Amino acid sequence: MMTTVLLVVLFTVCVYLYSIMKAKMTRFEKLNIPHERPWIFLGNMAPFCFGRMSMTETLQTLYKRFSYAKYFGLYNFTTPVFMIRDPDLITSIAIKNFDNFCDHRNFVNQELDPIASRNLFGLRGDHWREMRKLLSPAFTSSKMKMMFGLMTECADNFSKHMANTSKISRTINVKAEMCKYANDVVATCAFGISLDSFKHPDNEFYLLGREAINFESGLSFKFFMNMNFPEIAKFFKIRVFNEKIENFFKEVVSSSVRIRDEKGITRPDMIQLMMETRDKSTGPAFDMDEMTAQAFVFFIGGFDSVSWVMCFLAHEVAVNPDVQSKLKAEIEQVLEQNDGKPTYEAINSMKYMDAVITECLRMYPLGAFLDRLCVKEFELPPPTPNSKPITVKPGESIWFSSYPLHRDPTYYPEPDKFNPDRFLNSHTDSSIYLPFGIGPRICIGNRFALMEMKVMLFYILWRCTLEPDTKTRIPMVLKKRSLMMIPDGGFWLKIRARESTAPVAQ
Repeated sequence: MMTTVLLVVLFTVCVYLYSIMKAKMTRFEKLNIPHERPWIFLGNMAPFCFGRMSMTETLQTLYKRFSYAKYFGLYNFTTPVFMIRDPDLITSIAIKNFDNFCDHRNFVNQELDPIASRNLFGLRGDHWREMRKLLSPAFTSSKMKMMFGLMTECADNFSKHMANTSKISRTINVKAEMCKYANDVVATCAFGISLDSFKHPDNEFYLLGREAINFESGLSFKFFMNMNFPEIAKFFKIRVFNEKIENFFKEVVSSSVRIRDEKGITRPDMIQLMMETRDKSTGPAFDMDEMTAQAFVFFIGGFDSVSWVMCFLAHEVAVNPDVQSKLKAEIEQVLEQNDGKPTYEAINSMKYMDAVITECLRMYPLGAFLDRLCVKEFELPPPTPNSKPITVKPGESIWFSSYPLHRDPTYYPEPDKFNPDRFLNSHTDSSIYLPFGIGPRICIGNRFALMEMKVMLFYILWRCTLEPDTKTRIPMVLKKRSLMMIPDGGFWLKIRARESTAPVAQ
């Protein structure tokens, strides 16, 4: 009798869940929005789940399929998503009507990751506005200029290490070396810790950073579960970051704050800014958990995301020798004009380098899409000429198709060709160029990331030449089962110390 009752209950629950799922997965059919018929439970993510396409390729295929529409319907597993492909509509949603779409979906669970979930990316509403206003001064031009000296020390050390390494072994794992450079930059610029991860690769900051942000391990799965199936992740207690990592960064922040308080030390970094506002009567309450959350998300961006972009950058420079030659000529000109000592203003005025990095971010924006969460009802225009306007309801998701837009020949002729000249004498259009996002939710650390890339590229090409290796895959093939844009086989290049370089100013 008990078995029968349990079976009936289980059957009833399954029927109930199926009816809910069915209702969600017929949303676009009812609204008459262009969409591809979804798989039950998998939605339109079946090619990605079965390893036939990467996430970026899956979205690009759908983007091309519905080229006649301003937007189309996408089922992110069981969640209906309005995928916006029209640049004017992207601007309307992200800027003109920002108040209707001011939030993101958080990538971590508040209960499972109590500190990490308080990061700036995941904050919403007034809390996000207050925190953004508070942290923005840390990334002004004046603050970047103050951090420039710290960053150049890291890049100088990095380039010397690479030149010396080339005398022993010319083949390098680019990702591993870029992570060390990024680790040293973030440690000194954000946390006030001076490291040399090339001489001491076993330092705790670097090792735990690699453990915390390793998308080539189980991290992609943890992100995937928390973003798409939060209830299941909560039930099975699938944390994105383990307690050891969380406690380490909390100790780093708290010890830094304690030492600065005791010794009256001030530095031009994020921790200093939060210290200066923690005792104010207005604004967000700045306890140690809040400070750790913001410092940690800055570490994630500066350590991992930027290091991936720098790998793509090094790859394209290596496989395009004409680009590398032009960059070296510009570098030598800057060194000659500044007596062998590159300045903040000089590096930022390098037009060809800027074009190279802009083109790299066009081809490899890392994120296949940008998300927004509807917080106030909004009417979208008709998706096609013969259809009707559609009302988006609070709680529903909007995605901007950043990667497909960047590879659309309508906006970028020969989109799969690395061609910095396309940006040499023109400005970027923010509605079709979205590597850091768009509107008020644009990445707060974009200036820092760009400076980190420019300084790295300047110093490495000052002392070394980058070349393809037998392990270098041309053309590049992306991993099929990663949420991030990661090449299959990794990044491998040859590096050769230049025989003569401009002298370093003493």
